[in-house]
Amino acid sequence: MISERIYETKFYCTELAKEEGIDHVQLAAPQGCESKARQFFDGLLGWTEIPKPDKLQKRGGVWFQCGAHQVHVGVQEDFVPAAKAHPAFHVRNLDELRRHLLLHDQAVIDDEARADEGAKRFYVNDPFGNRLEFLEWR
Repeated sequence: MISERIYETKFYCTELAKEEGIDHVQLAAPQGCESKARQFFDGLLGWTEIPKPDKLQKRGGVWFQCGAHQVHVGVQEDFVPAAKAHPAFHVRNLDELRRHLLLHDQAVIDDEARADEGAKRFYVNDPFGNRLEFLEWR
């Protein structure tokens, strides 16, 4: 009985829900977030705003393209920032990005916890208090 359930679970994870990559990351934000989101993600990080599908426009929020991935900033009622859970963005120019963020008065929190593995990383908060990680493997 137990082995059948394990097999079924394994089959489901490997065959039915085979992961091909991440399409997008959704970040929650309060109502009226669009202007601040554009200033931060487009203006500061240089990510490109992309149009939301017409059927989703009424929900508010704004979407961005960053490399091969998308970040969707969506409106959430009773919004509470994600202070611990976070996406991690792998970048090629971490030191340059860090300098750029500091130059624009962004608080950067360095984290050396994975330095022995070859990962250099830091955290910043978006304008809504959501934690974002940026890292570079060396």
